[in-house]
Amino acid sequence: MDFFGTLLFPIRWVIEAILVGWHWLFTAIGMPSTGGLTWVLSILGVVVIVRLCIFPLTIRQIKSQRKMMEIAPEMRKIQEKYKGKRDQLSREAMSRETMDLYKKHGTSPVGGCLPILIQMPIFFSLYWTLYDIKTWAANDSSGRNAWLFTPERVHEFNDASLFDVAPLHMTLIDHFNASPVSVPAIVLLIILVALMIATQFFTQLQIVSKNLSPEAKTGQAYQMQRIMLWIIPFAMIFSGVAFPLGVVTYWFFNNLWTMGQQFLVIRSMPTPGSEAAKAREERLARKGKALNSQGKVVSMEEYQREQEELLRQAEIERAARAKRQQPLSKQRAKKQAQKQNPQPGTDSPS
Repeated sequence: MDFFGTLLFPIRWVIEAILVGWHWLFTAIGMPSTGGLTWVLSILGVVVIVRLCIFPLTIRQIKSQRKMMEIAPEMRKIQEKYKGKRDQLSREAMSRETMDLYKKHGTSPVGGCLPILIQMPIFFSLYWTLYDIKTWAANDSSGRNAWLFTPERVHEFNDASLFDVAPLHMTLIDHFNASPVSVPAIVLLIILVALMIATQFFTQLQIVSKNLSPEAKTGQAYQMQRIMLWIIPFAMIFSGVAFPLGVVTYWFFNNLWTMGQQFLVIRSMPTPGSEAAKAREERLARKGKALNSQGKVVSMEEYQREQEELLRQAEIERAARAKRQQPLSKQRAKKQAQKQNPQPGTDSPS
């Protein structure tokens, strides 16, 4: 813990500053400094600041994940092309074609992981801060950032309980091992852990069930999405019982943000061909609007004019292709010349 605490010290400093800053604001407007709700709202404030800061990366993640799903059929063709070939040249060729595919569509597997990779140090920073508060309070000392977590503020957090039943620094395991056992605290923590898991599951379900095209649902990436839909909530059962209540509330608020954000993105920027895209087209049609070929919302009249123009251009191209003389083989060209210019003494076909 000391090693990771030292490694994450800059991030911890920022997170603790945001946490204490929100706590100061809520106490300034009259909320009790030792109130569990005061500190829970401060943790919510950390979520809001963090998610707003990484919002541009989140948009990139959503676009990257969508493109990865869209190129799944092409990726599968490359894998089938080199299936069973284990020599060095084949592996290099497969890797090269895969990277060319990523470059062509402007995506990569790493792009979909950036927000998660950034949030993990933040999550662990908050976890170790809340974990250390118990030690600081027991020693009647200040935190590593003494001007932020003074001994007084350390005790304010350590004594804070949500709804006056569940201390923010205690885990579900701590409550089971405590004497006497606090049944209301255990029930409250179980409810919050269940909500944390449910919001995580529903967020992932939105993507798998509504925002994938039929082609994407046949790829390996889709199968991984289906597996992760169940694995992640199952893993959170074990982590949820070992996290302090303060961390559980952070994770729950973070999941709520992700769920709401995912709902808005799927509703306004669905994957083409997905159920969400069809639902959006139906909503626009009821309002007399539609999406043009560039994906912009236009009036139904403008959409119809564009479709008529596209149809006209298609007919012109078909006519041009019909007039274009196709190359003939030597044998076919000779037979055609004989039909057009028959030799003397031969009967022309009647």
